[in-house]
Amino acid sequence: MTIRYSHPPEEGHDGVFLRDHLEDVAERVRYVVPADARTSAGEPVRDVVETLAYVHDFGKATTYFQQYLGMESGTPPDTRCRYHAPIGAFAAYYALDARGYDTETCLAGFVAVGKHHGTLPDVAEYVFERSHRRDGVSRGTQNANEQQQGAIAMQLQDIDDNTPKLGETVFEKATDGNGSWEEFHDGFLELLGGIESAVAASGTGVGVDRESLSESCYALVLECWGSLVLADKTSAASASKESELSEDTYGPEKPTLERLDEYIDDLEADACADPEGTRSERLNHYRSRAQSTVLENAELFADDGGGVATITLPTGMGKTLAGLSAALTTRDRIGGERIVYALPFTSIIDQVVDEAQDIYETNTAGRLLTAHHHLAETTIRDVDDGGADDADLNDDVAGMLAESWRAGLTVTTFVQLFESLAGPANKQSMKIPALRNSVVVLDEPQSLPLDWWKLVPRLVTMLTERYDATVIAMTATQPQLFDGAVELVDEPTAYFEATERVRYRLDPSTERYIDEQDGAKSYDDAATELLETLEGGDATLTVCNTIDSARKLTELVAERSPRLVDIGEIYAAELEAVGDPETVDPAAVAKRAETAGDRSLLHLSTRLRPIDRLTLIEAAKELTGRGHPLLTVSTQLVEAGVDISFDRVYRDLAPIDSIVQAAGRCNRSFERDRGEVTVWWLDAPEEQEKTPAEAVYNRGVSLLPVAARTLESVRGDGRFLEETTVAKDAVEKYYEALHQQKNVGKETYASYVDEARGDELEGLSLIDQRNAIDVVVCRTDEERAAVEAIQDAVDRYEFDEVNRQMDDLRTRQVSVPFYSADSKEARELGDLPPVHPKADVRYVDPSRPEFVDFFDPTTGFVVPDNTVERRFL
Repeated sequence: MTIRYSHPPEEGHDGVFLRDHLEDVAERVRYVVPADARTSAGEPVRDVVETLAYVHDFGKATTYFQQYLGMESGTPPDTRCRYHAPIGAFAAYYALDARGYDTETCLAGFVAVGKHHGTLPDVAEYVFERSHRRDGVSRGTQNANEQQQGAIAMQLQDIDDNTPKLGETVFEKATDGNGSWEEFHDGFLELLGGIESAVAASGTGVGVDRESLSESCYALVLECWGSLVLADKTSAASASKESELSEDTYGPEKPTLERLDEYIDDLEADACADPEGTRSERLNHYRSRAQSTVLENAELFADDGGGVATITLPTGMGKTLAGLSAALTTRDRIGGERIVYALPFTSIIDQVVDEAQDIYETNTAGRLLTAHHHLAETTIRDVDDGGADDADLNDDVAGMLAESWRAGLTVTTFVQLFESLAGPANKQSMKIPALRNSVVVLDEPQSLPLDWWKLVPRLVTMLTERYDATVIAMTATQPQLFDGAVELVDEPTAYFEATERVRYRLDPSTERYIDEQDGAKSYDDAATELLETLEGGDATLTVCNTIDSARKLTELVAERSPRLVDIGEIYAAELEAVGDPETVDPAAVAKRAETAGDRSLLHLSTRLRPIDRLTLIEAAKELTGRGHPLLTVSTQLVEAGVDISFDRVYRDLAPIDSIVQAAGRCNRSFERDRGEVTVWWLDAPEEQEKTPAEAVYNRGVSLLPVAARTLESVRGDGRFLEETTVAKDAVEKYYEALHQQKNVGKETYASYVDEARGDELEGLSLIDQRNAIDVVVCRTDEERAAVEAIQDAVDRYEFDEVNRQMDDLRTRQVSVPFYSADSKEARELGDLPPVHPKADVRYVDPSRPEFVDFFDPTTGFVVPDNTVERRFL
C-alpha cells in the first residue's frame, strides 16, 4: 500500500500515517461524545461523529496533498486539488447516508467535515453552493464551487489510481460495511444532485429552501462539528507523545456534594442560628433555611427531568453556595458529568474560584476545577502520585482540555459560554461536547446585554432540549428571561423581608428626573454631600455611569479636601517598594493609608490595570472592615459580586436592577441596623451634552424612562423607600414593563439559530464592539523587561514565547476606547509604540518623560487632552 501521511515528520518527530490518524480520531470520539447522546431523530451522536472521524481527512490520501506536505515530488495541477476538507465533506454525507441516517444528520456531517478547519457557515446556503452544478457549463465559465467539484473528481481518480486499498479500508469502516469506496467513487456526480435536492427550493434549480432544515439543525451541526474538532485537534497535538487513551484522557474529576456539605456544615457550626434571636442569628437561620430548601427543591426539580430553574435570593443569603449545591445535586441525580458556572465579569470570577479552591483544597490546574477567561492561564495537567512536576500531557493538549471545559467544574464568563454556542470560532467549538448532560449555572443573568435577551433563551432551550443540559439562573434581580423556569426558593419575598439591610432615598435631582427629566445634580453639590458624609465617619461608595464622570467627581473631591489620603498614591508607593504587583499586600496598603491620615479616597475604573484593581479592592475591604472612613468613587465595575461593604452608597440614576446591585455593597455585612442608598442624577461633565445616565442607558432601548416610571409607581409619600419595595416589587415591575417593549431583545438573533445561520451568529458579540486599543502599562522594572524580552523574542522568531509572554501581560493592560479612527484620541493612542511590530497592543512606561502624561496613579491610564472626544463607558 502506498504510504500516506496526515502530518509529516518535523522537528525530530516521526510523521503520522493517515490511516493511524483517522483511527485515532475515531477512537477519541468514543471518549469525547457520551454514549447516550442522541440526535433529534433518536440517532446515536457518537456513531455519527465516529463516522465523520474516519473520513474527515480522507482528502489527504491524494498525491496532491502529499506533494503539499513535501512527501512526494511535483506540484498539484490545481491548488484546489490539495484541499482535503471538501472531498471529506462529500465522503461524510455518503457514509452517513449509506448507514441509513436521517438526511439532516447527513447534512450536519457534510458541514462538520467541510468546516473542521473553519467556522460554521449559513448551513443551507453552504450545502447548496457546494453541491449545485449547472449543466453544460464550460470549464472557463465555471464558478469556484464547480471548479472545486472538478478538483474533487481529479482527487477521486488519483486515489483510485494510487492508493485504492486505503479507500476501501476507510469506507468499509466509515459505512460499517453498508457502502464502499467504489460506490462513492463511481457515484460522485449522482451524489451531488442528491445533496442539492435536500436544501434546494422546489422546482427552481437555484436558491435554497430554508424550511428544509428543522429548528434543531443548528444544534446538531454544532455538536458534530465541535466534537470532531476536539478529537482531531487533540489527536494532532498528541501525535508526538505516546500515551494510552482511556476514560481519564477526556474525563473530569467530579467535585462532590458531600465535600460541599461538610464545608457548609463547618460554616454553620460556627454561626448561631435562631429565628427569634438577634439579627445576626436570624440571618443565619434564613441563610441555612435557604440552603436547605434549595437543596430539597433541586432534588425534586432533577427528578422531574430538569430543564431551567431559578434561585432568587437577596444579597447575604449565600447564593454562590446555594447555586453550587443545587448544581451538584442536579448533576448527581441526572447522571451528569460537569458543571459550568458562568458569570458576567472577569473581575468577579476569582471570588468564586477562590471559594471553590478552599472547599475542595485544589487549584485550577487539575481536572476538578478550571478558571477560563481571557486573563486566566487555562490548563489541565495530570501529576503522578509522587507529586512530580512533569505533566502527563504536553502544553498544547493541556490547554486544549482546559479550554474545552473537560474539568468537573469550570468557572467562566458569559462571553465564553454564549459566544461558544452562537457561531463560535473553530477552537471555541471544542467546548460543545462538555455541555452535553451538564449543569450550567448563570450567576447574575440580568447583566446580559439587552440585544441578546431573545437569543439567550433560545440558546438555553438548545442546551436543555438538544444537549440534555440543566440550567440554573440565580440573582437577586431575576430578569424573567426563561418562561416556565422552576423557582428553587420557597417564597423569595420572605428572604428579602428578613434581610432588609438598607433603605433607599431619592435625591431631589432624581425626583426632578421622574417629574420633569430636567435639573440634574451638579458635581459641586455631589462633592459637597460626599465630603459631609465622609466627615460623619461613614465609609461611602458612589457609583458613576461613565469613566469621565467618576474621574471628574474624584478630582473635585480631592481638590476640595486635599488632606484626604489617596489610596492610589499609597498603592503606587507600596508597588515601588515591593517591585511586583502580584506580591503587594492589600493589608500593607491599608496600614500605610491609616498611618497617613484618618480619611481616604479611592478611585476605581477599568482605566486601572486589572491586577492593580484587585489589590485596591482588597485594600478597601481592609479599610472598611476596620471602620476607616473611606470614600470610593467607582464605575459600575464594583456592582456585581464584589464582596465589600459600605455604610452609605450613592448611585447615579440607572435601571432598577443596577440600583439594587449597587445597594448590595451597602451594609453588606449588617454592620448597622440600616445602611442608606441614595439615587441621584448627575449632570453632564464639561463639554458633553448628555448626562452620563442618558448617554449610557438611553442608547437603543431607552431604559431610564422605564426605570423612572417604575420608581414613581412605588415611591409613595415618604422620604425613604423600604428595601423590599425596591429590590423585589420595583424589580418585578421594571422587568414586566421592559419585556412589553418591542425593541428589547433582537428577534433576528434567535432566528439565526432556527435557520442555522452560523455566519450571522459568528458576527454577534456579548461585548460592545467599539473602537478600542489595548495598552500595556509598565509600572515596574520587571514589566519593562518583559516588553523588551518580547521584542527580542520577535527578533529571534520565537513566536510561541512571544504569545506566552503577551498572555502574562494581560493583567497589566487596559482597553481604551475611542470614537472613530480619525479622532484625536485615536491618533494619540495609535502613536504609542507597539509591544512588538506585529502586535495591536501598545505600551507606555510612566517612568519615561514622553509617557508621563498618559498615566495617573489615582485614576489610571489617561489620554492627554482628549477633551470633547472623551468616551462614555
